[in-house]
Amino acid sequence: MSVQINNGMSEAERVAITDGLCGLLADSYTLYLKTHNFHWNVKGPMFNSLHAMFEVHYTELALAVDEIAERIRALGMPAPGSYAAFAKLTGLKEAAGGEKALEMVAKLAADHEAVSARARSIFPQVEQANDQPSADLLTRRMEVHEKTAWMLRVLLEE
Repeated sequence: MSVQINNGMSEAERVAITDGLCGLLADSYTLYLKTHNFHWNVKGPMFNSLHAMFEVHYTELALAVDEIAERIRALGMPAPGSYAAFAKLTGLKEAAGGEKALEMVAKLAADHEAVSARARSIFPQVEQANDQPSADLLTRRMEVHEKTAWMLRVLLEE
């Protein structure tokens, strides 16, 4: 049985928003995976601090991917949930392997900025549809990613 969604948005608006949110979900999951990878594989004099910081970051991202996927579902669309689907939707590159600690930091800073930019790119559709819940989600995600990128960038300064 199919139930109509009547939340004040047209199906076309919901599709446009969820298309953007699916990309955000894929980017967020890819960043989660990369951060977890770096948590496991970081080494060198900054090991303790980076290992602990990366754990905080991937834990936050694990919660974020669930929230993004649930918003997609609330809008009536299926959420992607496989590596293959995420690989097609993400704009981020996987870790190559063998990165040194500060390379990890630089790559994560750039990826957090890219995820924030992805979130920002969805706003025109969200504003046009008067979709405040999605706008709130995007605002919170941008705030987290931009703050995290800043905190990572300062580790790279002399």
